Amino acid sequence: MKTPLVLSNGMRVHLLPYSGTQAVTVLVLVKVGSRYEYPAINGASHFIEHLMFKGTKRRPTTLNISRDLDAVGAEYNAFTGKEYTGYYVTIESSQVPLAVDLLHDMIFHSTYDPKEMNRERRVIIEEIKMYNENPVMHVEELLEATMFDGSPLGWDIAGDAKRMLSMTRKNVITYRDQHYVPSRMVVGLAGCVDKKALALVKKTFESVKGRHSPVAFEGFHTEGDKGGQKAQTAQRLRCRIQNKKLEQIQLALGFPSYGASDKRNSAVSLLATILGGTMSSRLFISVRERKGLCYHVRAENGTYDDVGAFMIRSGLDQARLKDAVKTILSEVEKIKKTGVTACELREAKENYRGRILLKLEESSARADWYVRQELLLDRALTPEERMKEIDAVTVSEVQQVAQDILNIKKMSIAAIGPFKDEKAFLKAAGLSG
Repeated sequence: MKTPLVLSNGMRVHLLPYSGTQAVTVLVLVKVGSRYEYPAINGASHFIEHLMFKGTKRRPTTLNISRDLDAVGAEYNAFTGKEYTGYYVTIESSQVPLAVDLLHDMIFHSTYDPKEMNRERRVIIEEIKMYNENPVMHVEELLEATMFDGSPLGWDIAGDAKRMLSMTRKNVITYRDQHYVPSRMVVGLAGCVDKKALALVKKTFESVKGRHSPVAFEGFHTEGDKGGQKAQTAQRLRCRIQNKKLEQIQLALGFPSYGASDKRNSAVSLLATILGGTMSSRLFISVRERKGLCYHVRAENGTYDDVGAFMIRSGLDQARLKDAVKTILSEVEKIKKTGVTACELREAKENYRGRILLKLEESSARADWYVRQELLLDRALTPEERMKEIDAVTVSEVQQVAQDILNIKKMSIAAIGPFKDEKAFLKAAGLSG
């Protein structure tokens, strides 16, 4: 397990040097995302992420920020999730001082100029339209809105146009100040990191005054969890439809799974790989290769602090929708009933190992590996430690989680296609009655 350095203000730091690269990624993750918001400011976390690039006291404009980084060929961006926000710069090792200084400057000294804020509102509204009008992207958001209805986890990360136009500068800054505190942040430097790196971090990020911010989100608990309020799990299909004239229907099926710290997630990861994680997976072979019912079909598991979402997604021909849904659910029932083979499990473990080793050759992936774990789980396993957990999973454990998670009575459905309502879709998919 990798132990972080803890600065005097409570901020955690991971220095992750390794050979064979001249690149360094500087990554800052903040424990705040859309599930920490309240209705009037849904989208604020994402709005703040955008505004960090709009000017600081020392770098007054967007051009001042981008020109500094573009001049040295850096790669840089930011991202917002439901439980975290991240900022990163990947840069040649001699330019690390610039990356550290600039990220510190952006995160703690952005000016939030009212004119820039109003301009950026319009940019984000266009971004919202882009995602909403892309069925492949939007179907996942639609599914989580269905699965987590009644919780902020079901809200869109970017909010909507109405809230984007109405939230005030004061409320946005108040929200930022509640969450952008050292104790809720982790900094990581990965790649060609030298001995001067810690001094750079201390000079910048340790200068931020530490303060306590006891902020909690609205918990969302599945049946069987210890403590907290249980989710109201309907004993029927949950379904949400976006009526859109498409040649290809986008379909997503969702099942509540486990929170991020649950030890059963190793088995769930392998279940997702075997069921629909590769081109040799069960769903890919049965739905695409044998019957030609789709171009893509995939199973994957995502986790949040206290709940997870196991998803099966596919793009399907409307005329063969019923056959495709029947085939997918047949594979779901089969893996619950008969489990997986020792060969399938062994290959899934090797697949996991290979993907991790290849991915961690990049400095950005290595920084993300440690920093994300530290932020969300308060501990950071090494890849070797993680593989030991994966290797320990048994055939019976995979079947157990399949039987626990893949419960049709708790299934949620999202679909985008030419259906006037949920009833029409369920009938076309052979799921009504």
